[in-house]
Amino acid sequence: MITRTISLPELGLVAGTRAALGAGIALLLGDRLDSKPKKAVGWTLLAVGALTTFPLLAEVLHHKPEVEAAS
Repeated sequence: MITRTISLPELGLVAGTRAALGAGIALLLGDRLDSKPKKAVGWTLLAVGALTTFPLLAEVLHHKPEVEAAS
């Protein structure tokens, strides 16, 4: 099994991108706002969430594990 460790700030960034992606999808599928502003904000959040996912994913997957010094 492959184990990856990420720092708390990295975890916050990952959660933020997931939240933006989810909020964008919710706005695009929801019926409560006017169509034009809803689509603009929804597509923007969707794009930000999707585009920021790739660099974070690459960082997590290509991060070298730190080697602990033997004492």
